[in-house]
Amino acid sequence: MVGDLSCGHTVARVVEQHRSGYRVDDGESIYPVQAPAALVRAGVDPLGRPAVGDWVVLSPAKPPMIERVLPRRGALARAAAGERHVTQLIAANVDVVFVVCGLDDDYNPRRIERYLVLVEGSGAQPVIVLTKADTAADADTRRLEIERLAPTAVVLAVNARDPQTALLLEPWLRSGSTAVLVGSSGAGKSTLTNTLLGIERQKTAAVRATDSRGRHTTVHRALIPLPAGGCLIDTPGMRELKLTGTEDLDIGQFADIAELASGCKFRDCAHQSEPGCAIRAALESGSLDPHRWANWVKLSGELAGARHSTANQHQRKTNEKTVTRAVGKRLSDEHGSR
Repeated sequence: MVGDLSCGHTVARVVEQHRSGYRVDDGESIYPVQAPAALVRAGVDPLGRPAVGDWVVLSPAKPPMIERVLPRRGALARAAAGERHVTQLIAANVDVVFVVCGLDDDYNPRRIERYLVLVEGSGAQPVIVLTKADTAADADTRRLEIERLAPTAVVLAVNARDPQTALLLEPWLRSGSTAVLVGSSGAGKSTLTNTLLGIERQKTAAVRATDSRGRHTTVHRALIPLPAGGCLIDTPGMRELKLTGTEDLDIGQFADIAELASGCKFRDCAHQSEPGCAIRAALESGSLDPHRWANWVKLSGELAGARHSTANQHQRKTNEKTVTRAVGKRLSDEHGSR
């Protein structure tokens, strides 16, 4: 839904997010807008701030101002890099997430698993796009490896520069759909965007020969209309992928591990040396990949830490509010309300 509302208000979609503000599309034109301090000031819940892909209501003032964010049907988020646990929105109202990974030194099944944990919490469909298949001798082998570890996701091995790739991805980019590209710098996200557009719009750069890492050619998130009728959100490369604490490892790609654990003799089994441990039995028989299990253990620990950090932050905020109210009441009692 775009266009005018009563009293001069307008509904538009956020198509770019910058440090200095946003750009929106109201169906007729694209222009910059600002968000009020109530939405962007420090301490505001990041999930309440506008993000690329959001539908927003604009005030009739000149220049227009974002008044509120309309309800989302899903959001892709991660915990921001750094020591403080702060949720960072990547994109909102997304139907599909293309997890882009190069079949060079960028290839990392464990990182793909981490991306999928984040995607599964967003409600969007994951599609894993393995780029640089034209230069990788073992492209089919690696594609099959990813299919085994991610049975709930579609896995494609492509040449991001080949126009045929646009036809391959078209089923997820039809009219009314929104997809977002995520992956490391140099994985081929901007190259893939240019191929889907049919023009060289996004800047691209060669990766380093030593480790296949690229420079940040995409510096902000942007929603781009595609010839197929859908929308694509390109994002800067992500060097760090931290869980938000809201994810669930018992669904999606790790559902088999959760099912195995339910077969342990003891409900509180630590999967170490307890008798009747179904996890240890699966590891010993070879039916459970030890690398996947190690990554599950790592992600479980990180998830617990994120939840603990979030709980502590909420408790601190509650304590601060309690102290503030107490001080306010004391001052009111001593000096009276004014």
